[in-house]
Amino acid sequence: MRKKLELLFPAGNLEKLKYAIAYGADAVYAGVPMFSLRARENQFNWKTLAEGVEYCHSRGKEIYFTANIYAHNMKIAPFMKAFEKMEALKPDAYIMSDPGLIHLVRQKFPNAEIHLSVQANNTNWAQIQFWKELGISRVILSRELSLREIKEIHEKVPDIELEIFVHGAICMAYSGRCLLSNYFSHRDPNQGTCSHSCRWEYKVFKKDASPDELYDSTGRPEDYEELTGEFYLEERERQGELLPIDEDEYGTYIMNSRDSCLLAYLKEIADAGVISFKIEGRSKTFNYIAGVGRAYRPALDAVEKGEEYDMETLSEEVFAISNRGYTPGFLVGNPGEKAIYFEKNLDYHEEDPVGIVQGYDAKNKMARIMVKNRIDQGDELVLLSPSQRVNFKLDTIIADPILLEDPKSTDASFDTCPPNGESRQSGHGGHIDLWINVPEVPDEYAIIRKKRNLNV
Repeated sequence: MRKKLELLFPAGNLEKLKYAIAYGADAVYAGVPMFSLRARENQFNWKTLAEGVEYCHSRGKEIYFTANIYAHNMKIAPFMKAFEKMEALKPDAYIMSDPGLIHLVRQKFPNAEIHLSVQANNTNWAQIQFWKELGISRVILSRELSLREIKEIHEKVPDIELEIFVHGAICMAYSGRCLLSNYFSHRDPNQGTCSHSCRWEYKVFKKDASPDELYDSTGRPEDYEELTGEFYLEERERQGELLPIDEDEYGTYIMNSRDSCLLAYLKEIADAGVISFKIEGRSKTFNYIAGVGRAYRPALDAVEKGEEYDMETLSEEVFAISNRGYTPGFLVGNPGEKAIYFEKNLDYHEEDPVGIVQGYDAKNKMARIMVKNRIDQGDELVLLSPSQRVNFKLDTIIADPILLEDPKSTDASFDTCPPNGESRQSGHGGHIDLWINVPEVPDEYAIIRKKRNLNV
């Protein structure tokens, strides 16, 4: 009997873990201090990891610890010491990639369940068979595989769990096998400190450019002169295979991959033998978690039941959140230039996150929100929760006098809008919580978005 399909969410910190569970995660993956590939962004410590384990297990969810660095000699001993702490917390599995560390863990902790990280670049069935015989229970397949290849792997090695990334950012190299970050900023992707140099702005200059032409590439020059004509890259041994290259006043982007989105292919992926559908993004926001969850949870539920899902409606959820344009990657063939977003290192999205609901005054239909981005009277807003999408107009903004006096005060109410509050025309992120009109009682873990004017 096939194992239940799993929707696996990132958890960058304890609060994001809770949002992931609320928006439909069956399991989450969380980085351990020092030894995961998001070491610089990881906000977990041992205390909050323990709380995360308890939170997941008390709700019938699973949690996997990500410990997928490729270690240098100096990190082997501290890793093994840290693993004793990990074991004491009793996660459901560990995501690892370093063969040496896996070997040591299997020797000392033979009952530890290990999932092989995508960082191990798992591209063929022989690799999967090799790892299975070493005791690996699940393999996270490389993003570079096609559906046909995934299906063959499952057919050749049917008694091991398969997991793939179905949504999120894509590395322009095989995962973690890029030295750009090392070269430019001395930050090693395989030590969890990638600086994402592939997404930086670069400028194209003609040979022997004058000093005047070499202006600051991070600026936005008002006198920028648009390049005329078309430009291409050609590799010496691949004559005739031209790669388009372009620049605007923002720079040049030749390695800036689009984001992966496999929402339309969940049934085919499940039929190929995959049981875990993974979302990328431990450093992403609450808004990202909400949007992805509202799309993939109902879609995967429909696949589990053998039903169709409304792709057009659900795709609105993923296009509402920040993205660089979407691609199915290699799943259905080589995407070629469609995998790269050449225009600029910005994102498409239809709604901006502006607040997180902190409390609600049902009598006055006012919500206390933690303001994340600017709001103004007259804005078209959206109340979003795991079960709600409510459009409304922002008419009222009230500031609590207690918070104006002391933004960190614990005396300010969460369920009563202050009758003596200060009326405002606008609000800004990073200052104080504000009260705004919200027509319905928000569910727990609700957020507020603002509709963007895409015509500007």
